Amino acid sequence: MSATRRRELVLEAATRVFGDEGYAGATTDKVARAAGVSQPYVVRIFGTKENLFLEVMERAGNRLLAAFTEEIARIDSELALPHRLGLRYVTMLQDRGLVLSLMHGFALGADPVIGASARCGFMNIYRLVVNEGGFTPAEAYQFLAGGMMINTMLGLRMGDEFDTDPDVRDLLREAFPEKLDVFLAVTRSHQERA
Repeated sequence: MSATRRRELVLEAATRVFGDEGYAGATTDKVARAAGVSQPYVVRIFGTKENLFLEVMERAGNRLLAAFTEEIARIDSELALPHRLGLRYVTMLQDRGLVLSLMHGFALGADPVIGASARCGFMNIYRLVVNEGGFTPAEAYQFLAGGMMINTMLGLRMGDEFDTDPDVRDLLREAFPEKLDVFLAVTRSHQERA
């Protein structure tokens, strides 16, 4: 296996581990085990847990930017751009660690290194939807607020209560009128891993 592919496997594993465990709960040893490599190998590639987390956040942010850029460039859709971006975002929840690792970064906003990186990534999305997508600041705010609500429901594992709590069912049906199946599949796959 090439070093580039092995590095990507470590980043994929780190995304899942940081998403599930948070920054404080994740260790380079847990990432190594999830990637099927040694802990010294992870340290040799990334140096520190902080460097690894920063790369996970940057990779996640770049994936969001690429997906949104692709949607903005599409002209063959009858759906309004905010709707298309929202649907694409929900589809990306299948990589649960991607969204949750970003959320853990946002929660560390007071950290001088991680917080600065998280703010930069968040503002990159804002600038993309405003500058390339043509959103007004108010539309960008609404779009980002909806995304953060989705992240919160994913982080809270609200899907775990879908079958037993009618209020949760109502909330999730409202939040995911077209992609509830994606959200519930993500929740169920996490339950199976636990």
